[in-house]
Amino acid sequence: MRSPLPRTILTRLETGRLVLYSLLAGGLVGLVGTGWREVLDMVLNLGAWVLGYRPPGAAGEGGLLMAFGDTLPYALLLLPICGAVYALLMHSRLSDPLNAVVAGYHARGDWKDPLTQARGLLGTVLGQASGLLVGRDSSFIALGSMCALLLSRVARIDAGERRVLTLACVAAAIGLVLHAPLAAAVLMAEVLYRRFEFEFEVLMPCVLAAVCASAVSGLMVGFEPLFSLPGALMPSAGQLPLYLLLAGAVTLLSWILAQVTTVISQVFERPAFQRGWLARWPLRVLMGAVFGLITAAIAVYSTPTILGGGSGWLQLGVSGFLGSEAGGMAAWRWLLMALGAQLAFGGGVLVSAATGGLLGVGLASALGSFGLNLDASVSALIGAATCLTVTLNIPVAAALLAVTWGGDALLPVALASTGLAHTLSGEASLLSGQVSRRAQSRVHAPTAATVLGRIASPLRPLTTVSLPASAQSAGTLATEAGDGDSAARPLPPEAASAQVRQLYRQEVPRSWLGARVGVLTLPERMELVGVVQNGQARLSQAGLRLNAGDELLLLATPSEFQSWQQSLRVPG
Repeated sequence: MRSPLPRTILTRLETGRLVLYSLLAGGLVGLVGTGWREVLDMVLNLGAWVLGYRPPGAAGEGGLLMAFGDTLPYALLLLPICGAVYALLMHSRLSDPLNAVVAGYHARGDWKDPLTQARGLLGTVLGQASGLLVGRDSSFIALGSMCALLLSRVARIDAGERRVLTLACVAAAIGLVLHAPLAAAVLMAEVLYRRFEFEFEVLMPCVLAAVCASAVSGLMVGFEPLFSLPGALMPSAGQLPLYLLLAGAVTLLSWILAQVTTVISQVFERPAFQRGWLARWPLRVLMGAVFGLITAAIAVYSTPTILGGGSGWLQLGVSGFLGSEAGGMAAWRWLLMALGAQLAFGGGVLVSAATGGLLGVGLASALGSFGLNLDASVSALIGAATCLTVTLNIPVAAALLAVTWGGDALLPVALASTGLAHTLSGEASLLSGQVSRRAQSRVHAPTAATVLGRIASPLRPLTTVSLPASAQSAGTLATEAGDGDSAARPLPPEAASAQVRQLYRQEVPRSWLGARVGVLTLPERMELVGVVQNGQARLSQAGLRLNAGDELLLLATPSEFQSWQQSLRVPG
């Protein structure tokens, strides 16, 4: 049952396979994302024509540093309708594309079906085109998830590889829209956990995919930074305490935002909201309509700057064209983020970055009135990085984004600000799909394979027999096999030793489907004693072909079995 190739060579082949798929994923996302950018611009132009107003855009996405037109009051009546449709398409808080990716990863790759993902993509496009609080990056994240689904359907990859490649595709998509491939790769490895922990296993695939996607897109449309700067940003060491003071204020406001969204989410999880018509879609649609109505009211009676994801207003803040009015703009966006998080509004990266950037500019203007002068451009980027740290728990990635957008001279201030924000905010977050640490993720949970029995003596020859009813479902108790026993009896607790070989029943990995038993590779001490096909345990013969639904009967110690699962990335 062993491969003639040494294990080191097999490991290199496995690594090379993942590298190849990561590069293919990046190329696919680069091609699709470049075309999607043109489609999205046409949809946004249509939305601007209907509303009579278009906010400024980021320089790297072809936007201009000015707003066009005045909002049409009657056209804004469409916002409640668009909000209701958006809430219907995004059926839960986990429907936010980034939140869905994080939650699906911790569920061992349990992402939604293609139809649900298509609904999410349509919802993000509708929300962005209508001027609701949806960032440009949300549709790209949804597009990256669909590219990963397409790649998994075409290529023969197992569940572990699919999890990694999904994160790689999403990192590539985020890198395209943020014009920061390396920061996007770190973001995907960091955003999975609330604590300062990383998923190092996915970092390099994300780097390869993000860099490849940016290279493909850059060859087609050119390379430009996302934000245009008025000049080199050079914060001095003496200004560091002032920027830390600003970061502390943004941290406090962002932490309150995260707490408010958590309280609202807990309210809707109460039993009163889980029974009767309140638990059905009409309530969610009604809430979406109310959110759209609030957005329209703010746009008519206060300021139309509330419309859109806000990346253009962050561009104005970075360019130094905003002053104290940025605080009011940030306050309205803060309110909408608090009200809309339960409906999957305000997710992703750019909405939080824009809100934090506007807060930074507004606070810098307020500090200036007391003689504490801070550069508006630096304050905008520090505010954006700080808000991202609190809302998404990505201190390193947020600092890298600030450096990518503003220059290397921002690195000391950005790292100090995001480190302070992460220390003060703790595990607060807007992503309900995050877990606190690696040990709480199902990806790293102990194996849940069924133990059919413990073998203390050499196996007797197997015959083709039906499995007992107790072995037909997961969770079967471990039993002791002995000569002449007509029924297995439970083992005493002291018999559970890591050195005792056990018989495991494991579903065939997806990448093994269609292969014959004779070509499988197992560690030296593991034995494949049989294959379960259609409820029948059969001898493992070299010519036996593995099909969907088959299960392997493996003889190994618990430590050997877990090592084998980790090396081949077989889901437990």
